[in-house]
Amino acid sequence: MTTYFAGNYDVAVIGAGHAGIEAALASARLGCKTAIFTINMDAVGNCPCNPSIGGTAKGHLVREIDALGGEMGKTADECFLQSRMLNRGKGPAVHSLRAQIDRRKYSDTMKHKLELQKNLELRQAEITDIQKSDYGYTLTTRMLAVYECKAVIIATGTYLGGRIFVGEVSYESGPDGIFPATELGKSLKNLGLPLRRFKTGTPARVLKSSIDFSELEVQKGDEPPQPFSYETENLGENKVDCHISWTNENTKQVILENIHRSPLYAGRIEGVGPRYCPSFEDKIMRFKDKPRHQLFIEPCGLSTEEMYLQGMSSSLPEEVQLKFYHTIKGLEHCVIMRPAYAIEYDCVDPLAMNATLEFKDFPNLYGAGQFNGSSGYEEAAAQGIVAGINAALKVLGREQVIFTRDNSYIGTLVDDLVTKGANEPYRMMTSRSEYRLVLRQDNADERLTPLGYEIGLISEERYNKFLKKQEQKKAEIKRLKSTVISPTEEINKILVSRETSEITTGVRLIDLLKRPQLGYEELKAVDTDRPKLDPNIFEQVEIEIKYEGYIQKQLKQVEQMRKLETKLLPKDFDYREIKGLRLEAQEKLNKIKPLNIGQASRISGVSPADISVLLIWLAQNK
Repeated sequence: MTTYFAGNYDVAVIGAGHAGIEAALASARLGCKTAIFTINMDAVGNCPCNPSIGGTAKGHLVREIDALGGEMGKTADECFLQSRMLNRGKGPAVHSLRAQIDRRKYSDTMKHKLELQKNLELRQAEITDIQKSDYGYTLTTRMLAVYECKAVIIATGTYLGGRIFVGEVSYESGPDGIFPATELGKSLKNLGLPLRRFKTGTPARVLKSSIDFSELEVQKGDEPPQPFSYETENLGENKVDCHISWTNENTKQVILENIHRSPLYAGRIEGVGPRYCPSFEDKIMRFKDKPRHQLFIEPCGLSTEEMYLQGMSSSLPEEVQLKFYHTIKGLEHCVIMRPAYAIEYDCVDPLAMNATLEFKDFPNLYGAGQFNGSSGYEEAAAQGIVAGINAALKVLGREQVIFTRDNSYIGTLVDDLVTKGANEPYRMMTSRSEYRLVLRQDNADERLTPLGYEIGLISEERYNKFLKKQEQKKAEIKRLKSTVISPTEEINKILVSRETSEITTGVRLIDLLKRPQLGYEELKAVDTDRPKLDPNIFEQVEIEIKYEGYIQKQLKQVEQMRKLETKLLPKDFDYREIKGLRLEAQEKLNKIKPLNIGQASRISGVSPADISVLLIWLAQNK
């Protein structure tokens, strides 16, 4: 068969899911001639699993993507159905925004944004082969078109070697019945990438009219709803409610009687599944003593009657799915529109990549998203913007950017992947960040917008608005320090009602705000000179005042780690030459090739004693 030359690009992105979209937009906006390839253009920005964006720690990632100039937050705001801030009962470090979205509108909106983007071409084509070339890389499509590309970003999601499992039935497929990428995986293996198999799954979608909502607990959104994007001024009102139900002993019994029919337990699935989002039958087997499990019933959009059963993914046969769904209150007569399924796919070992998401042994080749061993739309988009930025910067001859653990959740995510690897689909959680009090979702713009502006993804207009906001914040803190509240009957009545001590002399407003029982809202009546500012400024100021001591302590920890990050290690060095290092440490250091002592200290198998040996060796070999 004869191939034909179809064009060349600075950057080519394989896959138009959440990772591919952010990668392609970042590359094109930085001035690179970019192409994004997808097997099916109707699947651009598809949400094959839950119809939501954000969630615990994931909301932080979306805010950070937006602060850098990415698109996920803006599009989620444009397509939102309901918005809730999770973990409000806990400290501000773990507050995370989550929004139900209209999944089809989200997909259509993202596709249109790709189509309108300058320097970017959206193409429906399956890439079947990738080869090194003098130009960079040569990509060949199933239609035998050949493209020359200086840099390539692989963002194949769960399509690469995708295989669906529903009970005893198994067949090659991507999510939602779309063709899988069957040939590219073979090409990547021939190229030398270390591929392995992972697995994930999704619940059934059921017909709305077949659900008895009178039996369900209603879960409403926050009023007023908060947006993800710092540029979204007003979301409007929540458009839908979600609902909650619970499984029971009958549900468990159906699972136990049919567990032998699950491909997961019958040994037909070889891929490793996600620990933190397991199949429902896996939950039952792991937690047999638990009498019930919670599930959320969520709308998929305003123009569809499909309802998503969050927490009920399964790979059991369709008739078994129907049987156990029918044991649940409110779902006794539910009609399945799309059955639940498990999907197995190829992904790469992220230890093969640098912190820029460029492969160590393959210059100008990058990976992003589920291809890198992660799970989730938000984790994918975060890696997409990192890969897109760095591929473009390298093509342009500019210095690439490394996101660090102390400046972002994005940095934590990437560092975990490329330093510790992923033995199962990686999910971002607030507990993964040792600096989560300074990496809050409310201050993502303060941490990353200057970097986005420096890179070239934040416009002059947006950056000036950001600077104005920072000035307003500083002025507000200065006002709080200089404003003295005199002891009056009104203020003491407020203090007593909040169960905190009265004042007998003048007290600075900032000192009142430090009291855990008080906030801006409680002091509104006596704070008569309060300026009209964005509510987010008040929120951020209050958090920084109340947690000042803890924040300062964490900033000192950050500074200590930064000192280790400045102690650079040689790029091409055989650690077997260093006497005193344990054999395991030598092997791990040679495999990962850490950039610095800080990264070396986070490698599994490298002990504090090994780090001491490295520090001594560095001091002797400056």
